[in-house]
Amino acid sequence: MVTWTPVAAAGVAALSLIAALVFSRLVLKADAGSERMKEISGSIRDGVFAFVRREYSYIAIFVVIVVILISVALRNDRGWMIALCYILGATCSLAAGFAGLAISTRANSRTTQAATGGLAGALDVAFRSGAVMGLTVAGLGLLGLTVCYIIFESILGFHDSANIILGFALGASTVALFARIGGGIFTKGADIGADMAGKVEEGIPEDDPRNPAVITDLVGDNVGDVAGMGADLNESYIAAIVAPIAIGASGVVYQKLGVKAMVLPLAIAGAGVACSILGSLFVRAGNNKKSAQSALTLTLYATSALAMLASFWLVWGIAGRKNIGLFWALLAGVLSGIVIGLTSEYFTSDHFRPVKEVAKSAQTGSGTTILTGLAMGMISTVIPVAAVSIAIGVAFVTGNHVIHNGGGVYAIGLAALGMLCTTGILVAIDAYSPVADNAAGIAQMAEVDEETTQIVESLDSVGTTTATIGRGFAIGSAALAALALFAAYAHATGLTKVDMIGNYRFFVGLLLGVMTPFVFSALTLSAVGRTASALIDEVRRQFHDIAGLREGEPDARPDYRLISDMTTRTAVFEMLIPALIAVVAPLLIGGFLGVESLAGFLGGALACGFVMAVFMTNAGGAWDNAKKFIESGELGGKGTPTHAASICGDTVGDPFKDTSGPAMNILIKVMAVVSLLFVPLFMK
Repeated sequence: MVTWTPVAAAGVAALSLIAALVFSRLVLKADAGSERMKEISGSIRDGVFAFVRREYSYIAIFVVIVVILISVALRNDRGWMIALCYILGATCSLAAGFAGLAISTRANSRTTQAATGGLAGALDVAFRSGAVMGLTVAGLGLLGLTVCYIIFESILGFHDSANIILGFALGASTVALFARIGGGIFTKGADIGADMAGKVEEGIPEDDPRNPAVITDLVGDNVGDVAGMGADLNESYIAAIVAPIAIGASGVVYQKLGVKAMVLPLAIAGAGVACSILGSLFVRAGNNKKSAQSALTLTLYATSALAMLASFWLVWGIAGRKNIGLFWALLAGVLSGIVIGLTSEYFTSDHFRPVKEVAKSAQTGSGTTILTGLAMGMISTVIPVAAVSIAIGVAFVTGNHVIHNGGGVYAIGLAALGMLCTTGILVAIDAYSPVADNAAGIAQMAEVDEETTQIVESLDSVGTTTATIGRGFAIGSAALAALALFAAYAHATGLTKVDMIGNYRFFVGLLLGVMTPFVFSALTLSAVGRTASALIDEVRRQFHDIAGLREGEPDARPDYRLISDMTTRTAVFEMLIPALIAVVAPLLIGGFLGVESLAGFLGGALACGFVMAVFMTNAGGAWDNAKKFIESGELGGKGTPTHAASICGDTVGDPFKDTSGPAMNILIKVMAVVSLLFVPLFMK
């Protein structure tokens, strides 16, 4: 069973790609709508791939630089093999993002058209589009990782194969960081600019065709929430598999389980992919908003339960009956993920008190809206931190009970994998959101009937909550996976115990680590602000210079392409420095201050980054849905001072939840992988 497990995992991954192809054909068979809908969808698609071409060219240059760095710095430690895995990981991540964009930019108008027949049909089209992305992410990630394992462990039999495979994880991580930051800056700069210049200054509806930034806003939904989010969860998924493999490849765990310790994570990931394929077949909803949200969230939880059942038998069959205690770590991970997801739903859904409190605070102005949203985001960190802490404790105790003095850390890695083994369905539910958002924009611009517009807007609101749930899972797993990688780094450097008081190097590193998420957030938030400011100035110019545009005269056409191109150039340039921090900071600290300082740096960045990510993501989701709650007709509805205040809150929340917050979990894992990979360089 152990011998054939990697091959079976590769087979399931290939099946996932086939299922993604089937879903894509089902989406493309749907009616694309009227000529006006097709025209708008085509404009969005052109803007998306113009951004992708520019962004991918920058990423390609960065990949080449890192390949050279790895090959030279680790030339005596199989550097060229690590570099090959790095290239494969980066390629798989880019391909998954490209596939998701190719289908999402075609599903948007089809979702709008399907909404003319009711909510259930529109949900089918949007979810199937998300399933293409989800199953492609899971399939390519697992397939690429398994191929690397088979080549370097099974065929070539290298004793340090796990270290070589780390290159694959680093490739996926660096691409994800660029995609999440670049896409996040683009989408939130466009979103804020379109809202402030259109809804607030001009008093026109969201997605009004008179707004020169409206197409750029819809483009941003795809490059930020499809490509960026897909790369994010792809990176989290791969890190969750690699972490237990890296720990299980040496030390006490390997002495106890042998190669089984490396095979088990691949088997669990394969089971999760299979369960995701099954789960994606059973998403059904009635014709109301509440049933849509229930259908998506219940599918996620049911798929996770099915994956845990399969994992129980895999642990029994691979690790053996005596080691069944490792299953409890997996279960602790998935349960903590569900708790984080439910917490995110509570703090970001307009069915519950927090969002209604934020909306109510908008009645007294923008200041109270922002204060209430910040408070809700801060208090929302309590339960996720408690859930992850309990999962760490359960995993460590049960793992050490099975494998004394080493199994605890391995079990923590398995807990992270338990949380993300169903990445296929998780991404599908998350990637549905931007498609619904685009569909709502197309409905507004194509001037479809009010009932259809309300249907796609309700799907958009549901998508905000489901996307936040997905980010919650990614953030929680990031904490567990980064902790496992941190432990692997400590083992590789011999830093099993550090005197925090007597060793000033560790404490200096700790302070630098705590500081880094703040610096990273400042850079990304400032980038969004600069992008939005430039866009607002251009929108104002067009309203001033184009005669009849404000009045909506037929011959007065805004220059959509100019704003989209301008935003693309700004976002791609602005993403460079924040993304470089993740790679350069560990190299500088490890190289100049030593392995003790780097250990403190990783610990500080992990703790601070995890809490900040939860805070920013939930606060942003609360502000967003508070605005949509008011736009649905509550508390006076659109066009009121309350609505204007909620837009200001959403303006702050957008880069919180779609740029800085979700990028934080990639940041801490990239730094952990870089630190572990370059240990031979630091030790010299």
